Amino acid sequence: MRVLMFGWEFPPHIAGGLGTACYGIVKGLAANGVDTIFVMPSASGDEDQSAARIINASDVAVDTVSTSVDEFLDRVKFVHIGSNMIPYANPEEFSSLVEEERLRQVKDFRISYGQKYKFSGKYGANLMEEVARYAMVGGTIALQHKDEFDVIHAHDWLTYYAGIAAKELTGKPLVVHVHATSYDRGSEENIDTRVLAIEKRGMEAADKVVAVSDLTRGICINRYGIDPDKVVTVHNAVDFSGRENIQVERGVKDKVVTFLGRITFQKGPEYFIEAAAKVLKRTKGVRFVMAGSGDMMSRAIRQVARMGISDRFHFTGFLRGADVQKMFALSDVYVMPSVSEPFGISPLEAMRTGVPSIISKQSGAAEVLRYAFKVDFWDVDAMADDIYALVNYPALTAFAAREGYDEVNALKWTGATARLKQVYESVLK
Repeated sequence: MRVLMFGWEFPPHIAGGLGTACYGIVKGLAANGVDTIFVMPSASGDEDQSAARIINASDVAVDTVSTSVDEFLDRVKFVHIGSNMIPYANPEEFSSLVEEERLRQVKDFRISYGQKYKFSGKYGANLMEEVARYAMVGGTIALQHKDEFDVIHAHDWLTYYAGIAAKELTGKPLVVHVHATSYDRGSEENIDTRVLAIEKRGMEAADKVVAVSDLTRGICINRYGIDPDKVVTVHNAVDFSGRENIQVERGVKDKVVTFLGRITFQKGPEYFIEAAAKVLKRTKGVRFVMAGSGDMMSRAIRQVARMGISDRFHFTGFLRGADVQKMFALSDVYVMPSVSEPFGISPLEAMRTGVPSIISKQSGAAEVLRYAFKVDFWDVDAMADDIYALVNYPALTAFAAREGYDEVNALKWTGATARLKQVYESVLK
């Protein structure tokens, strides 16, 4: 079996869990006899291609998508409405504006037709433009390699339009993989409706929707209106490649409690800080580390200062690769207090390093981990109690570390991707 897979990032250059998951998936698929062509916007050339052939979309000219630009845009049924669209137009004005926008796109596309587009592969201000252009390049790549794959697989909303274009132009079945939704990333009042629309359209266009947890599956069905029979849960796993044996030299005797992830609303950093303050009122031999970056970092720093725990609290900034593993190796307890976490690979990575973990009940990982401590994200008293117990009772810590290690050792990508292969087989039937 052969898969054309659209992603946005791939190790060693990653900004979050999506790239890590994609890496585990292609390696697991290879072990299950599935060949993968992995397309990404901007490859650096140092990616591990032992399990997948990587295509750099920045190297591909948009020149074979169709016999004409108009036909291409019509076949992929993709019109990107500009952000300057007037919101309160009457039906006649709206139709006129949509047609003007379509003609502008045709004109712009003709200018770039036959040209390469240098993608940043980042999450910057021009992200929507990159998503749109990635769809165009994705269509080209799909046609160029039409005889080399059986199924199309698109990861998260950034690549859904590329997946749709590939399906429309080749007739091959499409599987979209939901790693997170707009309802996970922020409060309902702050949802980006453009992203929400792309997510809904991608799920509707797909032959199957893969959700990383039952929690996410429920959101796809109840919030996006997707047919339950079409949505399948395939839980994430962890890459058990021996890196859990990293040895580090500790410069402090204190216990270290770590938060590792984006410092954003979704990840619940403020609850971690509140729990830290409660623990430090009961014991002083503990240090807290917040590893990551995000739009709430300044707010988190001010919260730590306001609570008077700055001398016991450390901010590392964003960590990647080996530094993440070193941070886990330095930790005695890991905490993931996410407000809404579709899955959450980080506690699995912590537990494979022998670090007991506390996770929110509002996470997909809570569905598969029996030996992680589970609390509601808002219950900072329960979170503080669990942290206090793990840093003060060695027998409990040893039990949680031992059982947790054995548990995540069984959650391998080969098992998860065996289920994913069954999804591919179902759409081919």
